[in-house]
Amino acid sequence: MPNCIKTTLVFLFVFAPLLLFAQVKIMTWNLKNLGSSKTEEHISYMAKIMKQADIVAIQEIVTNPSGAQTLAALHEELNRKSGAKWEYALSDPTVSSPYRSERYAYLWKTKQVKLQKKAFLDPTYQEEIEREPYMATFQYKDIEFTLVNLHALPKKHQPEKEIKYLKFLPEVYKDKNLIFLGDFNTPESHSVFNPLKKQGYTPAFTQQKTSLRQKCIQGDCLANAYDNIFLQQTHFTVKSTKALLFFEDFDTIKEANKISDHIPLLIEIQ
Repeated sequence: MPNCIKTTLVFLFVFAPLLLFAQVKIMTWNLKNLGSSKTEEHISYMAKIMKQADIVAIQEIVTNPSGAQTLAALHEELNRKSGAKWEYALSDPTVSSPYRSERYAYLWKTKQVKLQKKAFLDPTYQEEIEREPYMATFQYKDIEFTLVNLHALPKKHQPEKEIKYLKFLPEVYKDKNLIFLGDFNTPESHSVFNPLKKQGYTPAFTQQKTSLRQKCIQGDCLANAYDNIFLQQTHFTVKSTKALLFFEDFDTIKEANKISDHIPLLIEIQ
């Protein structure tokens, strides 16, 4: 047998199975009152950041009509400028007190993943969680996974009292490969995440600050480790993680804060 054929066969035997594994890039980003406060320049910039991902989970969309309009504009910008076809899903307003109610969204590249059924606000702990999580199941080839997108209460209102209910969702959705992500307003080191960790859900980021300061202190522009992505390492391999320090693109932290007071987090999973 010629050496070139032997080499090809060895490659196919050893490496071809690796090519079958799914690799998907997931981003989470709190976009700070996404609505009429965002200009065309803001929308263009956000799309430039988001196009690095296959799926983007968004928190903090305002409930008035400008929230839906701005998300639609962001979707159009992605389709115009990213070189890929995108779709999006926007939640209803969360069942919350009026001044805390907001909307969530997902945007995704249709060539990479497909949305299975309709994304929905999870009603299971609607009374216990102020802004109930927004859930969506995506399929890549023959693999499905479900994102659980949450914006927890502000730190001063003890977000851990509602985060503790997340530990029950893997039992509620036994047949789903859950990935918890969003703005938890709580660092991953907090004991409230221990029950999830005991079930195999580990944070993709550790000690990564994600909220922006109003003013940088000796070059430090980040304040708290509030955003994260929790997933089961038995189901997924995290190939890479990236905290996107978008504020470095702006002359001042004040200008960056007009985009958001949180940085986006990006992971690539297999």
